[in-house]
Amino acid sequence: MSHFARYQALGNDYLVIDPAEVGVEVTGAAARLLCDRHFGLGADGLLVGPLDPVEPGRPVRLSILNSDGTVCGKSGNGLRIFALHLAARYPVGADLVLRTVAGDCPVRVLDLDAGLVRVGMGPPSFDAADIPMLGEHGPVLARPLLVGGRELTVSCVHNGNPHTVVPVPEVSAGLARELGPLIAGHPRFPSRTNVQFLRVADRGTVDLEVFERGAGYTLASGASACAAVSAAYELGLVDRRVRVRMPGGEVEVEVGDGRSVSMTGTAEQVAVGELAPAFRRRLAATAAVPV
Repeated sequence: MSHFARYQALGNDYLVIDPAEVGVEVTGAAARLLCDRHFGLGADGLLVGPLDPVEPGRPVRLSILNSDGTVCGKSGNGLRIFALHLAARYPVGADLVLRTVAGDCPVRVLDLDAGLVRVGMGPPSFDAADIPMLGEHGPVLARPLLVGGRELTVSCVHNGNPHTVVPVPEVSAGLARELGPLIAGHPRFPSRTNVQFLRVADRGTVDLEVFERGAGYTLASGASACAAVSAAYELGLVDRRVRVRMPGGEVEVEVGDGRSVSMTGTAEQVAVGELAPAFRRRLAATAAVPV
């Protein structure tokens, strides 16, 4: 029996923890310790589940936590990872439904050996009230936002998490690290926001750099890729099927009927292991610590 499994999806790494196996309540404080790259195992986030017995034909419930201990509604990369984890351990078949706090997501494991998975992320919302974004009403598309003395043009998307998409002539890690924190914590976003810096290469290809509100700069983000394509499609910049290039790799995002979005990409298991007894005791002690 292993206490954890480590996966990566385009360099976006997650720990999968089955609470029944580790025997410790996984709180936000526990997530911070587990994801700490110096004092824990290190990861961008935590996938906790299955939270109920796995039964054929029933949604499988999990919780997703960012490395700072906050709750993540949906993670495109995380859902692909969790689907592979389940498919390797349970007789769930190729098609299953994963239940998150932000809703159910249909998932299809296209190639278990290659780690190729398609996730249905559902239709997004662009409404300011759903993001939320203060000082705006209705769809937030190509709106001005003053950041660090610069006026940017942004579009906002909610697809289980809030996202702010910033079209730019060129993307870079430096730009994401510089402006990402300022946008993520901007006072007009009371719940904070994930940030995507978007360059449209052509109508079927975009480049993306991501700063996440709960994990900081990341090499890739599935939900961010979906949000960026949703915004670009709504603005008329891309077609329905788009290749999203990020520093960690690529995913394909498709906008279907009713603006519903699906994403296809790979993930892989990196390691499985056991937690040392002393570390488990430290982890158990975090159960009384608030997020």
